[in-house]
Amino acid sequence: MTGKMKTCVLYCRVSTEKDAQVASLSRQEEELKRLADELGLKPVHIFKEKHSGYDMDREELLDLLDCVRDEKIDAVLVQDETRLGRGNARVAILHLLAKTNTTVITNHDSGALKLNEMDTMLLEILAIVEEYQRKLHNAKIRRGMKRAVRDGYRPERNLKNKGNLEGRERIEVPISEIVSLRQKGLTFEEIAGVLRGLGHNVSKATVHRRYKEYEQEQEG
Repeated sequence: MTGKMKTCVLYCRVSTEKDAQVASLSRQEEELKRLADELGLKPVHIFKEKHSGYDMDREELLDLLDCVRDEKIDAVLVQDETRLGRGNARVAILHLLAKTNTTVITNHDSGALKLNEMDTMLLEILAIVEEYQRKLHNAKIRRGMKRAVRDGYRPERNLKNKGNLEGRERIEVPISEIVSLRQKGLTFEEIAGVLRGLGHNVSKATVHRRYKEYEQEQEG
């Protein structure tokens, strides 16, 4: 494990403002720095906060999750698993870190977090449910596209530069296609899915907003 890992972040948390707890933050940081050094990991960020572990709405935690996603961090170091969270919040956080292939290392275990049988089962269930949600979402998009094509929609005639093979985002949103698909009975979510499939990086909210703007222009 240590041979592959290069970077890590440290996460320290206490739940109260009491002096003893505040001192614990500094102690956690120092212990995790030593652990990172022992494992040959390079700490690139340190996140510290005073907040309940039952709450997901923690500023430093949210920054940490963005960091491991955007910077491809190898590991998160914590004093013990309860520092990440407690109750359902803990399982949800472990699930999010598993999705980014980020290893959780605890000072308590002196290595990778050792999950119990129940935790392992819950994380497997969450992964399965999320996969089926993704498949269901894609099926809804395909259904909407098929219905649009059946009703006469021809994307190859109306959209320029079909596809987005190099992964570059398009800024412009084709309002004519949004209107056309809406008139054929597609939901805003289905329209967004169709346009994303054709290379336009748009959300349901953007599609809805542009369509409402179009309606207002027509009324004007």
